[in-house]
Amino acid sequence: MEHATGATLLVATRKGLFTWQREGAVWRLMSSTPDFPGEPVSMVLHDARDGTDYAALNLGHFGVKLWCRARDAQTWTELPPPAFAPQTPPQTPPQASSGGAPSQDTAPDDSQAPCVDLLWSLEAAGPDAPGVLWAGTIPGGLFRSGDHGHSWQLVESLWNRPERAEWMGGGYDHAGIHSICVDPRDSRQVMVAVSTGGVWRTRDGGDTWALAASGMEADYMPPERRLDPNAQDVHRLVQCRDAPNALWAQHHNGIFRTLDYGASWRRIQAAPSSFGFAVVVDPHDPDIAWFAPAQRDACRIPVDARLVVTRTRDGGESFTSLSQGLPETPSYDLIYRHGMDIDASGRTLAMGSTTGSLWISDNAGEQWQSLSTHLPPIYAVRFV
Repeated sequence: MEHATGATLLVATRKGLFTWQREGAVWRLMSSTPDFPGEPVSMVLHDARDGTDYAALNLGHFGVKLWCRARDAQTWTELPPPAFAPQTPPQTPPQASSGGAPSQDTAPDDSQAPCVDLLWSLEAAGPDAPGVLWAGTIPGGLFRSGDHGHSWQLVESLWNRPERAEWMGGGYDHAGIHSICVDPRDSRQVMVAVSTGGVWRTRDGGDTWALAASGMEADYMPPERRLDPNAQDVHRLVQCRDAPNALWAQHHNGIFRTLDYGASWRRIQAAPSSFGFAVVVDPHDPDIAWFAPAQRDACRIPVDARLVVTRTRDGGESFTSLSQGLPETPSYDLIYRHGMDIDASGRTLAMGSTTGSLWISDNAGEQWQSLSTHLPPIYAVRFV
């Protein structure tokens, strides 16, 4: 069905995909029975180019699944999900030789070919690349489709980088690609973030890649590797639509910002905490961004058990804590990295938590309205 921008909210949860639609000033749940009831929906995407919705499922023993729903359609159609070919080199690539290229001394063992554990990110290219979709997985594979998701190819130029031998899992056993930023000026330019493996950038549609995490700091590494771009644990990466050289990163060790398309990053401190997973940036103003702070490392609950959203309007020079409409009592909600989104206007935000609470703000976070407190754990929210 046809949706006005920002008038529909897709909510991917551990037990299905829920849809809210705005009618005037009221947000209404479209059905008490979600799409894919009882099944974990790890990621959802609305492709504004043709109105198709995509949903990724993580069915454990039955594997990763991918479904699509065409504009105006009432039913979903299954697609082949990204998958590693049997001949794909193992998860740990050969170490770099002295010349910087992967060693060719040992042929890949087909029995060690990896399996996709999670489809963690899904993004559409721009109008200049019709039909192109990108997907990031655990383990850290980047896949590209040129036919609206009907077939997928592993981006071997990134998978075969010798640096990938040092990628490691953050909260998962293996490293994963959770953020994909397609440059709105040129769909050949793409930046991806890896937990844990830094930020990588291509300018030629994925033929070649370069690290783009200079200036990030990994306090958990030995001093001599603290500034190593390949050792950075980026939790989420977002790009300003109207100022694409400006990107924000929520990192394990704080907030980072670049104004030169990843050539250099600046570390930013914020109260009550610079730790967290979610970040969104105003699509029009690169100086405005929102975060969901938490206590760092193993604790991972709101600071002082008080859920707030922090916002900067001046590029990180100062922050305001926003909590009107959020729980006043002790709260232990954690916002996953895809659990916050902003619509195309830059005014409406949505936020979903691990405890199944969902909030909406129609005034840039100044006040929040609770849409539900009884959903399954929320993995991702996305505006249509």
